[in-house]
Amino acid sequence: MLNKEQIKEIIPQREPFLMIDEVEEYKPGESATAYKYVNKEEWYFKGHFPGNPIMPGVLITESLAQTGAIAILSLEENQGKNALFGGIDKMKFKKMVVPGDKLKLEVKIIKQKGPIGVGEAIATVDEKIVAKGELTFAVV
Repeated sequence: MLNKEQIKEIIPQREPFLMIDEVEEYKPGESATAYKYVNKEEWYFKGHFPGNPIMPGVLITESLAQTGAIAILSLEENQGKNALFGGIDKMKFKKMVVPGDKLKLEVKIIKQKGPIGVGEAIATVDEKIVAKGELTFAVV
């Protein structure tokens, strides 16, 4: 289990844009499972939407990308580098994510050639899929 300080040793994101709270497990270069504890004080809920707070799909996607970055950037040869979006494919949003949800984020690296790769990404709440898709990344 990695806490926020340990996560910051692997990926460069920082508050308020660090979108994962802990990492349950990871296999460098292969996969990672992380959690985001969604609370009503999140900065984006002030405007999305007043009186009906919903975590934006783009931020669920970013949370998944940061989880995938844990898998990729924990490889010794990638330490100190960054993983950038190269594409988002087949991303579907199935349910809303709201304050109080424990967002489980799972990314499995399914392809990689040189600095470019693809991760299969799934976000769930209470074992129900809230978002699913493929994330293409470039390590720079």
